Amino acid sequence: MPIIRVEMFPGRDRQKKAEIAKELTDCFIRVAGGKPEGVTILFQEISQEDWSVAGTLVADKLGT
Repeated sequence: MPIIRVEMFPGRDRQKKAEIAKELTDCFIRVAGGKPEGVTILFQEISQEDWSVAGTLVADKLGT
């Protein structure tokens, strides 16, 4: 049973997350085989002040 973790900035609504989940599930099944019922997807929203790239907070890069 694969578990796919999606870490992203907040802001996507429920419909967008459902679309992402469907596409990721379909892709995994197409490439690796198996049944959709066996694919678990976890969404975690991380704020820009809790995310750093190259040693700089994303919030600082964006001025938020």
